[in-house]
Amino acid sequence: MSRAISNKNVLAAQFETAEFTGPYLASFGRPELRGAWIIWGGSGSGKTTFTLMLCKYLARFGRVAYDSLEQGLSLSLQKAWERVGMAEAGSNIILLDKENLAELRARLSKRRSPDIIVIDSVQYLKKFYTQTFGDLKDDFPDKLFIFISQADKAGKDPAGSVAKHIRYDADIKIKVEGYKAFVTTRYEDPDKGEGGADFIIWEQGAAEYWAEQIK
Repeated sequence: MSRAISNKNVLAAQFETAEFTGPYLASFGRPELRGAWIIWGGSGSGKTTFTLMLCKYLARFGRVAYDSLEQGLSLSLQKAWERVGMAEAGSNIILLDKENLAELRARLSKRRSPDIIVIDSVQYLKKFYTQTFGDLKDDFPDKLFIFISQADKAGKDPAGSVAKHIRYDADIKIKVEGYKAFVTTRYEDPDKGEGGADFIIWEQGAAEYWAEQIK
């Protein structure tokens, strides 16, 4: 049975947050780096570039593991890796080449395991259900899991029931379209202008895409 927490202790509780700055602060706020986030979007939307940009930034705050289930180590991923200047992240990021759930769990059970795990994409994670997702979070409560998802046919929502369940649970939800990331965050502080701003992935591409949409 879980314990009850007094009103006073709720208000006095302290949480460790990441001191984001610049456009990351404007879009994400000051998040806890634990729990789950989700990123989704269609092919060619800028989703991979944005995810790698985010990985590079998060590597300032902890060790990041990017589990590329869809592409693995490939020329296209290497080019995207280079495009965002990932070399600057040094040893704080590693690529997992199509590591399955059992292998990933074994890795996370070791000492000095990664703090932040990016799974690209949830559709390629075999035997992964809503209960499996809950168990993963419960078993590794101090880790941040960022799930990448394909978009459904309409292009508005994550594809599949598991990805939709993750979206409802996630503390940060990010839809990528037309080289912009639309961020919904539970860490938003409107009074300070922190959280909720759209994140521009590629200025020229976004300007051209959205100009076309309003014609």
